[in-house]
Amino acid sequence: MGGAFLHLIPESIELVEKMTGNSHAALEQVFLFLIGGFCLFLFLEQGMHWHHQHGRAHDGHTCNKKPLSYLILFGDGVHNLIDGLVIAASFFVSPLTGWITTVAVALHEIPQEIGDFGVLVYGGFKRSRALFFNLLSGLTAVLGGVIGYFLAGRSESVMLYLLPMAAGGFLYLAASDLIPEIKHERQEGKKSFAYFLTFLLGIAIVWMMRFLPIEH
Repeated sequence: MGGAFLHLIPESIELVEKMTGNSHAALEQVFLFLIGGFCLFLFLEQGMHWHHQHGRAHDGHTCNKKPLSYLILFGDGVHNLIDGLVIAASFFVSPLTGWITTVAVALHEIPQEIGDFGVLVYGGFKRSRALFFNLLSGLTAVLGGVIGYFLAGRSESVMLYLLPMAAGGFLYLAASDLIPEIKHERQEGKKSFAYFLTFLLGIAIVWMMRFLPIEH
C-alpha cells in the first residue's frame, strides 16, 4: 500500500507533469494504467488458481505455493526494472547524480525486499528458494539499466507506462491477498494490535524513504 500510494503513484504523476504538463488527459492516463495494472494482476492470479486446480484434478498433485508468491515476484521484477531505468537515466545527467541515485534506490529497496522475502516464505517457498528467487527478481534492475542505456533519453517514456502499472499490481496484492490473509487469521488482543502496528510501520518506512535524495 505504501509503495503504491507514497512511491509509485506520486512518481508517475511527477513524470507526467515533467513530460506532458499537468493536463487532465495526461493524469487520466496515469490512472488508466493504474487500473490496467490492477486488472492484469487479477487476470494473472485467476489464471494461476485455474492452473493449480486443473493440475490437481488430473494428477492429484498438490501445489503448496500460493499464486501470491509468483505475483509478488512479477510485481517486484517490474519495480526493479523501473529502478534500473531510473539509475541509467541519472548517469546521463552526471556520474555524481548517478551514484547518488544508485545508493538512494538501494536504500529504498531494503524494506521492500525484506517484505517480499516474508511474503514468499508465507506463500510456500523455502527460505533458500525465497532468497534465490528474490535475487532473480532483483536482477531485473540490471536489465533495466541496460535498456535505459540503449534508450538513452527515451527511458522516461517507458517508465510513464510501467510505473502506474506496477502501482496497480501492488495495490491488488495488498488489497486482495495480503490484508485478507491477516483478517482470516482472526487474531485477537495483543497480536491483532501488533499486526496493525506493523502495517502502519511499513507505510511509515516507505513515507520516510521518499525524503532520500533520489533524482529522476
